Amino acid sequence: MLNTQEELRFCKARRAAIELEFGNLNPEQRKAALATEGPLLLLAGAGSGKTTVLIHRIANLMKYGRGSDSNEVPAWVTPEDLAFLEEYVARPDPEKKGEQERLCRLDPAVPWSILAITFTNKAAGELKERLERMLGPAANDVWASTFHSACVRILRRDIDRLGFTSSFTIYDTADSERVIKDIVKDFNLDDKTFSARTVLGYLSRAKDAMLSGADYLAQCEKAGDFRLVKMAKIYVEYERRLKEANALDFDDIILDTVRLLQRFEEVRTYYQKKFRYVLIDEYQDTNNLQYLLASTLAGGYENICVVGDDDQSIYRFRGATIENILSFESQYKGARVIRLEQNYRSTKNILEASNAVIKNNEGRKGKELWTQHEEGEKIQCYTAMNEHDEAQYVAAQILAGFSAGRSWKDHAVLYRMNAQSNQIEQAFKRNGIPYRIIGGIRFFDRAEVKDMLAYLSAVNNPGDDLRLSRIINNPPRGIGATTVDRAQNIAQAEGRSLWEVISHAKDWPELQKAAPKLGQFVELMDDLRKLSRELPLPAFYEEVVARTGYAVMLEQKKTIEDRTRLENVRELATSIQNYLDNAVEEPSLAGFLDEIALYTDIDSHDSGEDCVVMMTMHSAKGLEFPVVFVVGVEEGIFPGIRAIGEPEEMEEERRLCYVAMTRAKEKLYMTCASQRMLFGRTNSNRPSRFLGEIPPELVEKSGRLPYGERGEGERPARKTAPVRRTFDHGFSLGHTAPTAQPAAAPAANQAAPSGGAFRMGDTVRHKAFGQGLITKVTPMGGDALVEIAFDSVGTKKLMLKSASQYMTKV
Repeated sequence: MLNTQEELRFCKARRAAIELEFGNLNPEQRKAALATEGPLLLLAGAGSGKTTVLIHRIANLMKYGRGSDSNEVPAWVTPEDLAFLEEYVARPDPEKKGEQERLCRLDPAVPWSILAITFTNKAAGELKERLERMLGPAANDVWASTFHSACVRILRRDIDRLGFTSSFTIYDTADSERVIKDIVKDFNLDDKTFSARTVLGYLSRAKDAMLSGADYLAQCEKAGDFRLVKMAKIYVEYERRLKEANALDFDDIILDTVRLLQRFEEVRTYYQKKFRYVLIDEYQDTNNLQYLLASTLAGGYENICVVGDDDQSIYRFRGATIENILSFESQYKGARVIRLEQNYRSTKNILEASNAVIKNNEGRKGKELWTQHEEGEKIQCYTAMNEHDEAQYVAAQILAGFSAGRSWKDHAVLYRMNAQSNQIEQAFKRNGIPYRIIGGIRFFDRAEVKDMLAYLSAVNNPGDDLRLSRIINNPPRGIGATTVDRAQNIAQAEGRSLWEVISHAKDWPELQKAAPKLGQFVELMDDLRKLSRELPLPAFYEEVVARTGYAVMLEQKKTIEDRTRLENVRELATSIQNYLDNAVEEPSLAGFLDEIALYTDIDSHDSGEDCVVMMTMHSAKGLEFPVVFVVGVEEGIFPGIRAIGEPEEMEEERRLCYVAMTRAKEKLYMTCASQRMLFGRTNSNRPSRFLGEIPPELVEKSGRLPYGERGEGERPARKTAPVRRTFDHGFSLGHTAPTAQPAAAPAANQAAPSGGAFRMGDTVRHKAFGQGLITKVTPMGGDALVEIAFDSVGTKKLMLKSASQYMTKV
C-alpha cells in the first residue's frame, strides 16, 4: 500500500512513463492521445496529423486503458513498484519494458469496445492498416468504419424489430431516383416540378429531422402548402415501396439505427455497454441524425472524443450543421478542448495565405495554424482571358512540372462544379497529359456491373423488386416489357412482391401466356439462391456469370465496347476477392453487397496511379498533393452566385476555399478568367473576393493585366499578349475590365523566345530520355511546348525552357 504522497508520485510517474512511448508526437498531439476519459473536442487544423493522433489514442486505450488519465492507484502497488517506475522514467531500459507496461496498465480497453467513426471507407481502411502495424492482429477487432457501415452492422443484427429482415437491400442514389420517378409518374405529377433529385432533397431533410412520411405529411397539411403536401405524399409512398422491397436508402440506414436505439431499450443498453470509447472524425460535417447516433452510443460511459475543424465544415448542402462542433462544450459539460495547430503538410506561404482567407469568417472557434516548413513559393495567381486560356495555362504548368522531374500524380486540379472540367480535360488530351476524374462514372455505376450486382441483390433479397425488374429480361429471355408491367401492377394492387407474382404466374390469367418463360427465370433464380448457400463467393459469382448467359451475350456481340463491358463483368470478381481479403466479420454475399453500396468516389482514388487528378473541391477533402490548381476563382462561380448576399452561405464558400488551398503541400496555383462560357452563356467575371483576401506579399500574379490596373473602362490601344509581372496590390473587385485579345501566335516551327538554338527538325540528346527528333514547337507565352520523338521512350511533350537545361543539340 502507498500513502497519499506516494500515490501522487506514482500517478505522475505512470503518466510520464506512458508519455515516453508517445514521444514522437508534439505536445498537443500527445496531450490528446493521453486524455482518455470524458468528453474531448480535438480542434484539428488541416494537415495537423489528426489520423496519427487517433491511432496513438486507440493504441493507448488498448495498451494502458485509463492509466494516462486517472489518479486511481491499484491496491496492489508497492513502494518498490513506485521506485521502479520512477527509475524507469529517469533511465528507460528496453529490457524492463514488460514490467513498465504492467505497472502502467489500468483497465485497458478491449478492441471491440472502441468505436472509431470516419467519413470515408478509405479513411477507415487507413486507420485499420496503421493500427494493425502498431498493435498487431488485435487491432482488427476495433470498430473502425464509416457511420453507414457501423449502422449496417447494427441493423443486420436487430432490424427485424422494425419490420425488415436482416437480408435487406441498400438502395444507392440511382435506385432511389428510379423509385421516385416511378411514383411521380404513377401520381400523374409534373416530373420537372417534382424531379427525383429535388424530391430526394426534401425527403433527406425530413429524415434528418426524424420525421416519418406520416409525420411529414401532417406537418405539411398543417402548413397548408399544396406543393409540400404532394411532396409528403410521395414520401409516404416511397416509404411503403422500400418497406415492401425490404430495402433501405442511405438516409434510412442512419435514421433506422437511431430509431432502433431510441425505441428499444435493450438494444440501446447493449451498445452503450459495448462501446466504452467512441471517437468521431470530421465532426464538423455531421448532421442531426449523426449527432443523435453518436451521442446515444456514447451515452453509457460518455467517453466521446470528436475530432474536427470548424474551418473545414463544407457540407451544409447535405444537412451538415457546424453547430454540432461549435456547441460541443455546452452539450457536454466539463468537455476538454485541445487545439492541434501545427501543420505538417504545407509551406509557410500556403499556410499564411489560407489563414488570411479564413480569418474573414465570423462563425468559428479560432485557431492559427503554423508550420516549421520553409516559406516556399508564393501563391501563383493567373488571370486568363477565357476558359480556354486558363485550361492551356494549367496544362503548360503541369507539363513544366513533369519536365522538371515531378510525377503526373503530384498535380491536382480542383474546381467548384463538375461543369468546369470540360475545357481542362480537352487541354490535357491535346497535350498528352494523363488524368483521372474523381466523381466521373464509377466502376460500380457502369450498366454491366450494376446488372451483375442486381443479380446478386435479387439472390440475397427476393423482395427487391427494383433489381428484379432490371434483370428479369436481361439478357433477353422473351419476357417483354408488357408482361413485366402487368406483373408489377398485380404486385402493387395485391400488396405482393414482384417475385411472389412471377413465382405463381399461372395463377393470373393475364400472365398465363408468359408463365413458361417466367417459370424458367424463377427456376434460374432458385438455383442461384441454392448455390449461394453452398459455394464460396468467388465460385458462386462465376456461376452467376455463366448461368445467366450474360457473358455469352457480350461475347456474341463482338464489338470493342462489349469486350470492355465483358472485362468489367469479370473485374467484379476482383472486387469480391478484395472484400474477402479485408472482411472484418464472416464474409457473406450480404456483406459484399453492403460494402459496394457504401463505396464512395474518394474510395476509388488510387494514390499510386500516375496521372493528374481532377475533382471538385468537396471531393478533395482529406487529400493532399504537392501541386494544386484551384481554377475558376471568380465572383459568381467561387463564391457561387447563391452565396452572394447570404452571410452563412458565404462563410461556407470561404471554408471551401480554405479546404482547397490547404490541399497543397508545396505549390498552389489559383486561376480566374476575364470571360468564361459556362452552361452556354459567356459572362465577364470579376476575380473572387477570396483572392483579394490573400496578402499581396504572398502572391505572384501573371496573365493579362488584373482588374483595376488600367483606368475603368479604358480599352487597350492594341491587342496585348499575356503579361507576367508581380503587382504591389491585391486584386481589385472594381469595374469589369475589357477583354484583352491574345497576340497572334508565331509559326509553330519557329524557335521559342527562350528556346535559343532548338528548332523543329533538330536532333537532340536528353539526359533522361536519350536521343530524339524535335517534331513540333508550339510557342506558349514566354516559353514553348516541344514534341520530341525519342528513340527509346517514344514521343514526349516538354516545356522548352525547362527541357533545354537537360538536353543538347546533336
